[in-house]
Amino acid sequence: MTPFVVTADQRRSRRGADAVPAALDALAALPQQDVLLGFERTAGDEIQGLLSSAHAVVATLQVLLRQGQWRIGIGVGPVERPLPDSTRAARGGAYLAAREAIEAARGNPVGLAVRDSREDLPAEDPGRAGWQAETALLLWGYLLSRRSPEGWEVCDLLDRGLTNRAAAAGLGISPSAASQRAARAAYSEGRRGAALAAELLARAATEGAQ
Repeated sequence: MTPFVVTADQRRSRRGADAVPAALDALAALPQQDVLLGFERTAGDEIQGLLSSAHAVVATLQVLLRQGQWRIGIGVGPVERPLPDSTRAARGGAYLAAREAIEAARGNPVGLAVRDSREDLPAEDPGRAGWQAETALLLWGYLLSRRSPEGWEVCDLLDRGLTNRAAAAGLGISPSAASQRAARAAYSEGRRGAALAAELLARAATEGAQ
């Protein structure tokens, strides 16, 4: 499959603490089987990595969107082979597309955009596969932005495979209260949104390669 470059730039970095170390630690804790080149600081308050699957992209985005401090660009397209040891030394259309996406992400409140170096349609054309994937990601990202810390707590436990009753016990609350927290956090909708976004992103990578 065509790889994905994810570039994230810290928002308002001059007015806050450096968020790069915490982001890199959180991303390193994710499964690494679909990471072609690991995330690292590339310039200033920017991080970048190269991923081989849409599901890995969505998992990465969930970490970064949860932190709420990042402007994120996803680039789809070819990369030069053989791959270097560091993403800072890598080149190719996906890297150029990720840079375009970072700039485009300034124009929406979620702070996220997708660009495909192989597409020649206008960026806002609904017929563009990348636009469809970007739209799903924006809706999903907006949902995540409204989750409270308590909502994230219960969602984390459910994502680990715990039952609602077990999650409630872990949080020291009643099963009814846990269910209410999960509902307010739109847990089920979030999982469906993530699955849809991954499917459309994978489709964009596949269709562009044809």
